[in-house]
Amino acid sequence: MSDTADAITEAVEKAKESRLNAIVAVCVALVATFVALCNVKDGNICQAMVQEQTKAVDQWSYYQAKGTKLNIAQVALDEVTLMRDTAPSLTPEQKKLYDDKIAGLTKQTAKYEKEKDDIKKEAEQHEANYDALNLHDDQFDMAEALLSVAIALFGVTALTQKKWLLGVAMTFGGVGVVLGVAGFAKLNLHPDFLARWLG
Repeated sequence: MSDTADAITEAVEKAKESRLNAIVAVCVALVATFVALCNVKDGNICQAMVQEQTKAVDQWSYYQAKGTKLNIAQVALDEVTLMRDTAPSLTPEQKKLYDDKIAGLTKQTAKYEKEKDDIKKEAEQHEANYDALNLHDDQFDMAEALLSVAIALFGVTALTQKKWLLGVAMTFGGVGVVLGVAGFAKLNLHPDFLARWLG
């Protein structure tokens, strides 16, 4: 009779183990699938970040070039104005030539100033786009890290058959899923302490 009771107890224990292993297997499959999706999205975000950063650098270079043109035009304007104002006895035709040149240079400097401001706004917009993408990149990075820890803990759970470890693994997995969903949904959820620790 005791042999039968032992066999039943052993069968019940194995059934519990296999149930735990079944739960672990399902969790690993779900988490691994979600990690793969996060990885693809994160790769696309990284590509978009590179594009935004390149555009910002290009715009700032263009801004500097426009600033150089503005400075040259301002120096020319100052020189022509000085030449006109210090020239002795200009004829009306000569004065008109100077005035026309000054008007043209004044218009040119105003144009360069406006273009420079527009370029600056565009460069700043690309930087803002980069920062927004970086937030979501961080979310996916943190999600992938937490989900990888969860997968490792699921493996240890299957080996040790400790139910409490399943809870720890699910906690890591749950937080990772929340961060991944926040990344997909473009939510402003960013645990700074975790970003600093992982960064």
